[in-house]
This record gives sequence, C-alpha cells and structure tokens, in this order.
Amino acid sequence: MRRLILFDVDGTLLSTNGQAGRAIGMAIRETFGTAGPIEGYAFAGKTDPQIVFELTALAGLKRSEVEPRLAEVFDRYCSRLSSMLTPVNTRALPGVREILAELGRHADVAVGLLTGNIRPGAEIKLRAAGLGGRFAFGAFGSDHEDRNRLVPVARARAQDLWGADFAGPSTVVIGDAEADIRCARAGGARSVAVASSKTSREQLAALAPDVLLDSLDSPAALEALLGTG
Repeated sequence: MRRLILFDVDGTLLSTNGQAGRAIGMAIRETFGTAGPIEGYAFAGKTDPQIVFELTALAGLKRSEVEPRLAEVFDRYCSRLSSMLTPVNTRALPGVREILAELGRHADVAVGLLTGNIRPGAEIKLRAAGLGGRFAFGAFGSDHEDRNRLVPVARARAQDLWGADFAGPSTVVIGDAEADIRCARAGGARSVAVASSKTSREQLAALAPDVLLDSLDSPAALEALLGTG
C-alpha cells in the first residue's frame, strides 16, 4: 500500500441541502430548550461535538451542563437525520462516484473518511446519498472533538487493516473547508482542497493547500490524489 486517501463528508462527498444543520439544531433545542444563535452559525469544518459545545456556550450553558447529555443530543440528531434525509434532498457531489470508482481500481491505495461527523451521522448521510458501504474505515468527530487530532486516528486504523503506516504525505486529506487544510497540516499529511461548497476558492488558497481543485469533477482530481508528494 502506497497511499492513504481520506475524504471529508459534507461539502466534499455530498450535500444535504442544509438538512443536517437543521437536524442538529432541533436535537440541541429538544435537549436544552435552546440551540443558541444557530442562524448564521458557521458549520464548515467543525466536528459535531464542537458544534454542540459552541452553540450551547453561546446560549449561556456551561460545558459541565452539556457534556453529560451529549449522547442524548446525538441520539436525537441521528433520529432526525434518518427521517429527514432522502435521495431527493441528499446527493453525491459532481465527480464523487467517478473518482471513488477510479480509486477502487488501484490495489495499492487505501480509501477512508476523515470527517467531523459522528460516525452514525456520517453513515446516515452516505446512505442517503447512495454512497453507503464505500468506505472500510474512517476517523470521526466521535473519536475526538478536535479535528486536528484525527489524522493519527485514521492512520492507526488503516495500519490495522493494511499493515502500512502511511507516514507523511503518503496520507492525503481531501476537504472543502479551511479546517480540512489545517487538519492535514497538523497530521503531516498532504492537503487537497476542493472549492465545492461554501468556502470560497480564495479563502482556501490563502491557506496554501498542496492542491486546490474547483471540484472532484476536475480532470486534475485523480492526479491530485495519486500524484507524487
């Protein structure tokens, strides 16, 4: 195995057209009576636990009040996601199916997830977008609140599966947000940024990712993931 490729979920692989944000807001409100100033809140690149802690803090709740009920929030969130997401409002983004198919033809490439989603939430979203079962492993927001700690988690799981350590730039992190670039850098990985969602190309470029694509439908996408580095 020569390369580990880790995909972000929201805005990189798929779009829920805002349904996921509404679902987590409902879950927080049902649990604590408020979701804080959720209108205009920037979700991009944040882990699900981070989102809950930030919104509840902005609503005046202490972390010590929120943390014991985090599982309750996520149970409600996943229930909402399951009922709200359908193939009508949740779709794979352009080029995703094709690039996953191409990567699947390379026996020396391991493909997984690196996402701020809790694992059950990621699975619900992927199924709704018709991408369920495509990823053997991943690192998730349920593994650590701090996204910058997730590259080592993903590498360890990949090593358990394939026996390779995927050191340095043999790990590639693909994402649509500034946090994805920072996460790759924190883990010593190669960063491929995709301007496929709400973060502009200019914002992504300012952080100097190793590669910047307009979308995974780009002719340069496969080489960006498999190329030397």
